[in-house]
Amino acid sequence: MYQLIIVGAGPAGLTAGLYAQRFKLDFIIISQNIGGTALEAHVVDNYPGFKSISGPDLMKEFASQIDPKKIIQADIKQINKKSGGFAVATYQNKNFQGQAVILAMGKRIRKLGIANESNYIGKGVSYCTACDAPFAQDKIAAVVGGGDSALSAAVKLADIAKKVYLIHRRDEFRGAPAWVEKVKKNKKIVICYSAQVTEVKGNDFLDEIILNTGQAIATNWLFIEIGGRPALDLCQDLNLKTEEDHLVVDKHQATNVAGVFAAGDITNNIFKQIVTACGQGAEAANAVYSYLKK
Repeated sequence: MYQLIIVGAGPAGLTAGLYAQRFKLDFIIISQNIGGTALEAHVVDNYPGFKSISGPDLMKEFASQIDPKKIIQADIKQINKKSGGFAVATYQNKNFQGQAVILAMGKRIRKLGIANESNYIGKGVSYCTACDAPFAQDKIAAVVGGGDSALSAAVKLADIAKKVYLIHRRDEFRGAPAWVEKVKKNKKIVICYSAQVTEVKGNDFLDEIILNTGQAIATNWLFIEIGGRPALDLCQDLNLKTEEDHLVVDKHQATNVAGVFAAGDITNNIFKQIVTACGQGAEAANAVYSYLKK
C-alpha cells in the first residue's frame, strides 16, 4: 500500500507529486495523460519564470522534476474507500491502494463540436479567456455563451479589443443581472441572440466564424465560454461534499472525508489558473504529510 495516490497529472497533480517527492512520501501519480487541460494552452505567458511557453512544454517541465517511475499512465475506472485507505482501479485491470489520495482530475472542457474547431485551438480558438485575452489586444473578438463566465469574458475583452461579439443560442442571458447590465451598456459589445457558431475558418490563423443564421463574422479570436464539468464520476462512491458540481475543500485542500484531499479545477476554489492549481497541489501534499504523521 502506498502512502499517497495522486489521481490526475495536470498542474495540480504534478505539483502535488513534486512536493510528495520532497516530503519523501511513498506515492504514485495515476493519470490518462500527463498535463491535463493545460495541454490545450497554445501559449502560456502568465506563469512565473516563463515569459512565453506552450502548455505542453510547460507540463513537460513539470513532469521532468518527478521520478518517472512514480507516474503511471492509465485510464482510471473508480476510486473507492477500503479498510485502512483507498483503492484506485484502472481499466487496465490494475488496482492500487493508498492511505491517502489527492484528487486532481481537473475539469473536462466543453467544446462546441463544430467544423474545424480542433484545427484552430491556440490559433484563434480558446477555452480560457483569462489565459488568452491579451492576444485579443486591438483585435476583433467573439465570445460564445450566456452565463456569468461568458458575460464577464465579453466585458473584460471589451477593455482591450476593438469589438466583441457575444453569441448566445437563446434569446436571453442566464447570467447574473449585474453582468447582463454591463454587457448591454457596453458599446463595444455586439450581442447576437438565438445564434450558434457552426464553423470556424481561416488560413494559418482564425479570421472568420459562421453562424447558423447564415451570418459570417470576421474575428481574430473566438473564446468558448460554455462551461465544463469537473471529473467527479470517478469518485462518486466516496460521498464527497460538493458545491455547484465542484468538490468542497478547506484551506488545507481537505475534503469532508478523512484522507481525501483535492486540488485544481475540480475544487470549489474560485480562480482557475495553472499557478493557483500549483499552489493547491503543494498545499494538498503538505496536508497529506501532516495527516499521515498523525
